[in-house]
Amino acid sequence: MKKPLPLFLNIFASLAIVAIVFILVIFRASRPKIDKTTIEATQRTVADWMLEHRRETPGGRGSDNTWTIGAWYVGMFSLYEQTGDHRYLEPLMAMENTVGWKLGKRPFFGDDQVIAQVYCDLYRTVKQDPSIIAHTIEVVDQQMAIPDPGLGAHTSALFEKGAWSWCDGLFMAPPMWARLALVTGDRKYLDAMDDKYWKSYDFLYDKEEKLFYRDSSYFEQREQNGQKVFWSRGNGWVMGGLARLLDVLPGDYPTRNKYQALFVEMAERIRGLQQADGLWRPSLLDPESYPTGETSGTAFFTYALAWGVNNNLLKAQDYKPAITRAWLALINSIQPDGRLGWAQPIGQDPKLVKAEDTEVYAVGAFLLAGREILNMK
Repeated sequence: MKKPLPLFLNIFASLAIVAIVFILVIFRASRPKIDKTTIEATQRTVADWMLEHRRETPGGRGSDNTWTIGAWYVGMFSLYEQTGDHRYLEPLMAMENTVGWKLGKRPFFGDDQVIAQVYCDLYRTVKQDPSIIAHTIEVVDQQMAIPDPGLGAHTSALFEKGAWSWCDGLFMAPPMWARLALVTGDRKYLDAMDDKYWKSYDFLYDKEEKLFYRDSSYFEQREQNGQKVFWSRGNGWVMGGLARLLDVLPGDYPTRNKYQALFVEMAERIRGLQQADGLWRPSLLDPESYPTGETSGTAFFTYALAWGVNNNLLKAQDYKPAITRAWLALINSIQPDGRLGWAQPIGQDPKLVKAEDTEVYAVGAFLLAGREILNMK
């Protein structure tokens, strides 16, 4: 027969249990909820802050057809579709006057084509005015009429001719070309996009690491720990771009399974690189050198992974925990004034970030992520 514990031990044990229960109750009470009301309210808070403070961010100071604004407007269109709130549609429709529905200054450059994703979506769902997509059709037809420039060093001499020589471009251009095929009914845009996409894949994708180099200048570079340099937002651009592309790619398109296989392969790799706080670090393979998480890459990953679950490419039981951690981490990165902080400024490789750092494209990715999480069962 066991001896009873001394009275002081019984009291200590009871107090410990009470303390643990109290801590759990407080934790659960303070933990942000994930439901329709709170997600949408958070999206609106972040979107409204950026609408008011756009000109305070470097990426928000340019014209409406720059790549930074284009990535933001992609998320804004998603929020408009989600909420039906015309406050989020108005700045998009205003592009008739601000930029005349034109692409950026270097129209063959993929970054300057991202805004046409919004043009095509507006034409498809809001207003079937041919002028919205007329300049895009004109430019892409001209681009297809010249010889493909091939791939090499990411320089203006190359990318201004239409080469997709940097991984960010796989978010900017391919989903637009696929949307152009959708709204025109002309498959030639899909076929040209498909040819260019897989050339870029062969050039920039590391099949061992299952990650994309930002561009060829990083092939031989190494992080402080000796690992290869794989930029979080760069791979976020690719994952987000794949989701945007597959959203409109016909189910019977010959290489659809190939895109899906790439998406699943990258998703598994990305899931394994998430850090304990739910965020991904600016450098995916050297988190120790970048101790703080980064929200623009994290938001794109969150969007892509949630999209994958919603479209039955990723198993919910495997990915929902990572998605939940990431979304809660993004919420915790919102500053008291409503800005989405810890977003790496404009760049092309991993950099340290601060709480006050924000950018328009990070908000665009956050809005896309919120909608997909809302759609998760």
